[in-house]
Amino acid sequence: MKKIGFLSFGHWSPSSQSQVRSASDALLQSIDLAVAAEQFGADGAYFRVHHFARQLASPFPLLAAVGAKTSRIEIGTAVIDMRYENPLYMAEDAGAADIIAGGRLQLGISRGSPEQVIDGWRYFGYVPQEGKSDADMARHHAEVFLDTLRGEGFAQPNPRPMFPNPPGLLRLEPHSEGLRERIWWGAATNATSEWAAKLGMNLQSSTLKFDESGKPFHVQQAEQIRIYREAWKAAGHEREPRVSVSRSIFALVDDRDRAYFGRGNESRDQIGFIEENTRAIFGRSYAAEPDVLIKELAQDEAIAEADTLLLTVPNQLGVDYNAHVIEAILTQVAPALGWR
Repeated sequence: MKKIGFLSFGHWSPSSQSQVRSASDALLQSIDLAVAAEQFGADGAYFRVHHFARQLASPFPLLAAVGAKTSRIEIGTAVIDMRYENPLYMAEDAGAADIIAGGRLQLGISRGSPEQVIDGWRYFGYVPQEGKSDADMARHHAEVFLDTLRGEGFAQPNPRPMFPNPPGLLRLEPHSEGLRERIWWGAATNATSEWAAKLGMNLQSSTLKFDESGKPFHVQQAEQIRIYREAWKAAGHEREPRVSVSRSIFALVDDRDRAYFGRGNESRDQIGFIEENTRAIFGRSYAAEPDVLIKELAQDEAIAEADTLLLTVPNQLGVDYNAHVIEAILTQVAPALGWR
């Protein structure tokens, strides 16, 4: 059995070809797609966070709204860029959203990737300490966030408070029990996957990673997952970790599918540079008739290693079409692969 959810980047564009032409469209359709996905039996609704872009940005109002409109589906991010985050304020927002959702939040966080502007986190008021990088700053923010989610008191109470305090040092409220174990790290390298394992975070591995061996993407990603699990075991954590991978997968079952994705232009891994000196490998997309798709996906080593699969969806094609994409995978592909 494998958990299957969707991952939306929440793009919008004023183009006449887009079904998502405003921020309002992107947010409200994200809620509608999560509701539809839950009805079809999907396990997760996940959203990517980008700043200074016509995409989803501040995640917690959206996560809370989805939580209020659904009852079963997991609700998460993949990922929040921690270079931009105040970890204490984030802990309050996350606690509130998780309580509204009844403990269904699955928050993916990471050091982030190149954004729309140069050093965008500086506009948010964050600057790395001397001798540290922006990636170091992101990991520090993540560690503070994780410590805060433990729910332990750390702040000295006012001796003359406006309202009565409980005894001892005060923690941030609202505190959502169990959320600390539902934090995921989006790792682009083997080393950061090991670091995430030591800190007790679940692992999110996306459709790209740093090219560390020259092997096919899915092979490198599977190796990363095995390294992560070994590090988790060595750290002595009591619970079993979770691991997700993201893929663009389209079952060609009608004329719309063939028109949109039937050309097979991205059926191979791609190599690129996400930073000036950082060679990255980007995983292929899958688009084929269901019987062919089943055979191709059975060869993907990383999907086999993961317990959760996130389907990246073309959100600008609208709620109805994306619900169709998700349902086709759930009903015509997943059962034959033993995922359902």
